[in-house]
Amino acid sequence: MRYIELNPVRAGMVDHPGAYRWSSYRCNAQGEADELIRPHAVFTALDADHRIRAEHYHGLFQNALAPSEVDPIRAATKGNDALGNDRLAVQLAGALSRRVTPGRAGRPPKPPEVPASRDLFESE
Repeated sequence: MRYIELNPVRAGMVDHPGAYRWSSYRCNAQGEADELIRPHAVFTALDADHRIRAEHYHGLFQNALAPSEVDPIRAATKGNDALGNDRLAVQLAGALSRRVTPGRAGRPPKPPEVPASRDLFESE
């Protein structure tokens, strides 16, 4: 949630996530009603009381995300990869029947050369 809400701030479009017109920050952190916003389960898990939940959400934005937090999210998004631990990657790969982690760069190695059959029968 922090990554998404802070995208307009990182892009220099606004100084605060609440200033971005299309942000859910005002709804989640400031309690502003918005009929388009449906609370996410992670957000509602912050607290049962909506006022305390909003305070917790607001608190998440007191510090900017470090590049060490942003870079893996960007890389996973760019590569259409899973972002999580190995167990999650295995579960997702099985459920989706596709690779969900970055592949190796370049083409696969060539198989070892197999001698032609005529070479097998030549005498030395």
